[in-house]
Amino acid sequence: MELEAIKKVYFIGIGGIGMSALARYFAKRGCLVSGYDKTQTHLTLALAAEGITITYLDEVSAIHLEFLEPAADLLVVYTPAIPQQAQILNYFRNDGYNLKKRSEVLGIISKGQFCIAVAGTHGKTTTSSIIAHLLTHSGYGCTAFLGGIASNYNSNFLLGDNQVVVVEADEYDRSFLTLHPSISIITSMDADHLDIYGDAEQLTESFQLFARQLKVDGTLFVKAGLPVLHSLSYGLQSDAQYQAKNIRVVDANFVFDYEDAHKEIKDLCLLLPGKHNIENAVAAIAVALTLGISTEKIKEAVATFKGIKRRFEYQVKTAEHIYIDDYAHHPEELKACFDAVRQLYPDKTLTVIFQPHLYTRTRDFATGFAEVLSTVDELLLLDIYPARELPLEGIDSAFLLAKITLKNAAVFSKEAALENIKNKKPALLLTVGAGDIDTLVQPLKQLLGHA
Repeated sequence: MELEAIKKVYFIGIGGIGMSALARYFAKRGCLVSGYDKTQTHLTLALAAEGITITYLDEVSAIHLEFLEPAADLLVVYTPAIPQQAQILNYFRNDGYNLKKRSEVLGIISKGQFCIAVAGTHGKTTTSSIIAHLLTHSGYGCTAFLGGIASNYNSNFLLGDNQVVVVEADEYDRSFLTLHPSISIITSMDADHLDIYGDAEQLTESFQLFARQLKVDGTLFVKAGLPVLHSLSYGLQSDAQYQAKNIRVVDANFVFDYEDAHKEIKDLCLLLPGKHNIENAVAAIAVALTLGISTEKIKEAVATFKGIKRRFEYQVKTAEHIYIDDYAHHPEELKACFDAVRQLYPDKTLTVIFQPHLYTRTRDFATGFAEVLSTVDELLLLDIYPARELPLEGIDSAFLLAKITLKNAAVFSKEAALENIKNKKPALLLTVGAGDIDTLVQPLKQLLGHA
């Protein structure tokens, strides 16, 4: 389907972070946009405020008349997170519509453009957001579809006036194989989504296939140590071709030097904490330099990047209380997040509220979760957030708790967790998870004395 032919777009699962960015894109193009989602969220409310009609009823009768007949100019987009039995999905699936996954639509949009695609089991949202900010802040420009709300722009979508597009290349169900980038970045290849891939070897093979999707004369940046051939390496290692050096903490901010075979940038200040975010910044800087952006503009842009909502986002920062909210939901992400907290606040007792995401992920990585969660000082473990999954027998938060060696750990309901924080008012609090744990953010802020 050609992009110019699309005049009407219906989204099944419009409230997803990636889907909502696409909805904004087509609305900006002047298309008639509508959609369905199961629940009302800040994202769906924002879309509605922008003039996009949304229904929360999974019924064919809730679909607007303009979308009830197949047409050459009508595109229907769905997310794999939608249950296969959803009525609206099956109506469109069975009645001859142009029905495509979100990743396929990104392929349509980026076709014929200079596409910068960021892949990785973690790190891709931060890296793609830094790249988009560097390009936008420097005046180079880009259109960007982000997997989080960039704080600088309060949006997951940026619209540029050139032919450069920045996208997240999603490994879930091999979606990223619909893309043909001019520049590719692979940030990580840790085992994940084993419900789809079966084992880590299949996941690795999929990333290697993505690397081969690169256009002729394209550039491939890969985090140092990952098994991808014919690539340029970046990272903190001394043998990386693009690397960060002289990393230090200055006034609670991370400062580092960037170096490659041709360029050196001294004293870069990154507001995002953690060495993993410095790695992400190095990848973004390498991309910006490849595009010919000056070192002066890069340094200024890095220092002004405010991060992404729910990625190490400070909710309270006072002398009495530090409260940080983060999207981490994989053992390696939790490890990086906890490490960043410990580097910044080594003398404070760390209280963590964690909501596991997916029964399969909890089962597959139970040992890894238990090891990293056992390193905190106090753990409040919420029930598993199921997302698209049905329960698995014997897999629940009590199953995970039994593997955790930390004595000061227990399973809590959300209400009980709030009561615990109300009574203890910890000096250093961290909420982590990819489910609906963000609904606790505002109540927790209030309990710590910040409305």
